Amino acid sequence: MTTTDPLPAGPADITAAWLSAALGMTVTDVEVAPLGTGQTGATYRIRPSYAGPAGPPTLVVKLPSQQDEVRDRVALGYRAEHAFYAGAADTLAVPTPHAYLCEIDRDGADFVLLMDDQAPAEQGDQIRGCTVEEAALAVTALAGLHGPRWCDPAWLDFPGVTMPRADADFAAGVGMAAQLAAATTVERLGGRMSAADRATLLATADATGTWLQLEPDRFALLHGDYRLDNLLFDPARSRITVVDWQTIAVGLPARDLAYFLGTGLTVADRTAAERDLVQRYHAALLTYGVSDYGAETCWRDYRLGTPQITLISSFGVAFAASTERGDDMMLAMLARGCAAIRELGTLELIAELA
Repeated sequence: MTTTDPLPAGPADITAAWLSAALGMTVTDVEVAPLGTGQTGATYRIRPSYAGPAGPPTLVVKLPSQQDEVRDRVALGYRAEHAFYAGAADTLAVPTPHAYLCEIDRDGADFVLLMDDQAPAEQGDQIRGCTVEEAALAVTALAGLHGPRWCDPAWLDFPGVTMPRADADFAAGVGMAAQLAAATTVERLGGRMSAADRATLLATADATGTWLQLEPDRFALLHGDYRLDNLLFDPARSRITVVDWQTIAVGLPARDLAYFLGTGLTVADRTAAERDLVQRYHAALLTYGVSDYGAETCWRDYRLGTPQITLISSFGVAFAASTERGDDMMLAMLARGCAAIRELGTLELIAELA
């Protein structure tokens, strides 16, 4: 990746001169337009004009939020994304946009990620959910994140992770935060949740500290928020690209798998297809050389992974700004996820393994 100095603070700094340095080719003019809502960062589509050999017709650049209070709050996410592209992306097989430049400064206050534009790919819709065929693409891609460096001890010291593999003290701290977040979620959205889902959310939060310490010898780098809104599907629905690496963690790999299937499929579709989809994920892992990991152990890990749903969803309700779509999305994720926790017997499994 080419180095540029200084890093752009806002869209006005995305100039022809800056882009020329970033791409290593001569750019004579550049058009910059906002892309997305920019809740935790500011993303723009760039249309360059070139002198000489033409480069990419469009690019996407991701900068820190243009709001100081948001930028300070999510600097950890910028550090995580930089760590992923700088130290992990090229060692894995998960499909991501090609990054021309990823740099960070001032402990995350300054950040830039310049990457290929994936248009006309379409973002998944977390509220609507996905088809079983789309889920199959996603679980195969997920194996490309976990499989190539399965149980690599280097992950245990990898910089930038938002949640490391938990020791007892860390697990206890996250467990208390999970209980607070679950109580806040019930207070804010409980009137739109079923009694069964409220009970499942609170009980799962109570078990989180114990859950995080189970199966510590199976680990990989996790996306941490592997869901439809962070997947881009090509129009033919033949391939996907995974984006938004601001929540990377280290832990039981099937946490990503359970989080995706438990939130992205309707309850009926998940119940009908999850065995086949977990088998597809497991078969893909084997192609990356993962060994001593049987299909039934993978299925059990999948059952064990579902508290990732309540943990991340309740954190989203408790610690992020509330929006109408955001509330609807969290409710959809929690309804599907709590059903999965009950149907898969996850709380009983946690008690059995503890």
